[in-house]
Amino acid sequence: MTHKTYAKLGEYSIIDMLAVAAAREVKDEEVVFAGTGLPMLAIMLAQRLNAPNCKLIYEAGTIDSRSDSLPSSVGDPRCVTKAAVASGLFDVFNQLQRGKIDLAYLGGAEIDKYGNVNTTVVGDYTNPTMRFPGSGGNPDINSLAKRTVFIMVQEKRRFKERVDYITSPGWMVKKWPEGTLVPRRQVYGKKFLGGPSAVITNMAVFRFNEETGMMYVDTIHPGVSQEQLQENTGFELDFSRCKGETEPPTYEELRILYEAVDPEGIFLTPQRKK
Repeated sequence: MTHKTYAKLGEYSIIDMLAVAAAREVKDEEVVFAGTGLPMLAIMLAQRLNAPNCKLIYEAGTIDSRSDSLPSSVGDPRCVTKAAVASGLFDVFNQLQRGKIDLAYLGGAEIDKYGNVNTTVVGDYTNPTMRFPGSGGNPDINSLAKRTVFIMVQEKRRFKERVDYITSPGWMVKKWPEGTLVPRRQVYGKKFLGGPSAVITNMAVFRFNEETGMMYVDTIHPGVSQEQLQENTGFELDFSRCKGETEPPTYEELRILYEAVDPEGIFLTPQRKK
């Protein structure tokens, strides 16, 4: 058994923590749908460590990509490297609709305690104070993957009791026309495959009670207190299942992240390289 040597606080950045925590969510042999940015760092790290046989799908249209260097986006030509399929959106979203995606990585502007995510507007939909780029593939990917991991910034204005607009449904969703919240499983019926499984932020890792649909704190990142975490959340957090601190990155994970995954510094801070 290999002995793990963990980096100390101050020896890694929050981006490193997010990428490593996200990579640990991947299981070997899984089919993973990833977006631009941190998800790409996470999946390529997982391919080199804990999930060498996972199959990576990029939204722009490649399946089972094995890039030697980190693409700058899901549309980067490097995504085609060693890919089993390189076609377009139709083929990759077809995999979603067939129920073939085990894990998806997404982001969002707002999230509530049930995992409902907003990437559409702040305020009233018809007269918003801010309008975001919109849904993109967010609702499709979240609805049709067996589980979803969201990567977000921890802020009170983002973690809300109720999101202003549900772009991607969580574990308790609105049933129309009444607008009452009901379990996702009830709304989806035979199309139900799963739902949000984790939210990874710059402060903690959250998971969901699939029966109640409620978010709870799983681990808190080193250097962050319960009080700080609650101060940056717009609803009362459940700490009853908290396991303690999130495992920090190991020196080996950091080495692979900087030397093998992103040696060009596309997403990582160049001065962290050694």
